[in-house]
Amino acid sequence: MRMLQRMCYSSMRKSIIAVSFVAAFLFLIIARLTKEVNFSLILNCFGQTGVKCRLLTHIQRQPLRIHDGYINVKTQEPLQLACDLCAIVSNSGQMAGQKVGIEIDRSSCIWRMNNAPTKGYEEDVGEKTTIRVVSHTSVPLLLKNPEYFFKEANSTFYVIWGPFRNMRKDGNGIVYNMLKKAVDSYPDAKIYVTTEKRMSYCDGVFKKETGKDRVQSGSYLSTGWFTLILAMDACYGIHVYGMINDTYCKSEAFRKVSYHYYEPGRDECDEYFLHENAPYGGHRFITEKKVFAKWAKKHAIMFTHPNWTLS
Repeated sequence: MRMLQRMCYSSMRKSIIAVSFVAAFLFLIIARLTKEVNFSLILNCFGQTGVKCRLLTHIQRQPLRIHDGYINVKTQEPLQLACDLCAIVSNSGQMAGQKVGIEIDRSSCIWRMNNAPTKGYEEDVGEKTTIRVVSHTSVPLLLKNPEYFFKEANSTFYVIWGPFRNMRKDGNGIVYNMLKKAVDSYPDAKIYVTTEKRMSYCDGVFKKETGKDRVQSGSYLSTGWFTLILAMDACYGIHVYGMINDTYCKSEAFRKVSYHYYEPGRDECDEYFLHENAPYGGHRFITEKKVFAKWAKKHAIMFTHPNWTLS
């Protein structure tokens, strides 16, 4: 009798395993045909429990979008960009020693900000760059090493944000003139600038989310703000590395690190408090992080190194 029970149990177990494999195979075929998720990413996730695999289960693929708010300096055409799982790498000193470079480089699109370097930091932040979002104030830093940014790394999309007075195309836009010269010297460089309408939109989002007028409150939006807004349009899933949340600097888990992983000196939390409390001209980093946490509940966004707990 026991022998018969064992045989029945073994047969049922084999049937369940077989059905599971068939179901998984059919799911992969359907996903491949409908293009609802990235096939290679799903395939790599079988049997894995990593953060990217957990994020993939929440991805809802969107159609390719033309981003009219970002115009190519050379061709005057709008940005066309669509990614599966995006890795947004913070400039924070939190990235130092994390050794997630290989993981970051496996993402379909890697986003970086301003002039954050990869050379010499590959082990922690990776070496690939798909999109680099840059503040108008950081453009001179790119131009200090144009051979690297616009020639050696000419496959990278550069998205430059800034106020209309600096980006105007009538010859009076200081930053736009710099970028135009860069494109003349490096014709393969993919440089895009924000439109006046897009800048107003980003200001409007700030007011909607915080209840404060950006100009009247003396606030300057950060590059991270512009990066997240574009990424939510262009990416099907977002993994942000090295960005602290709004309560981190007052938590027991607080870790004293430099403001930038590539620049020793300034303390990250000191900079956050300084900017948040500045009467005028400060980045409201802490306020922005509260908004990012809100966005993460509606979009496929995950924050790690350090991890965010979203209530």
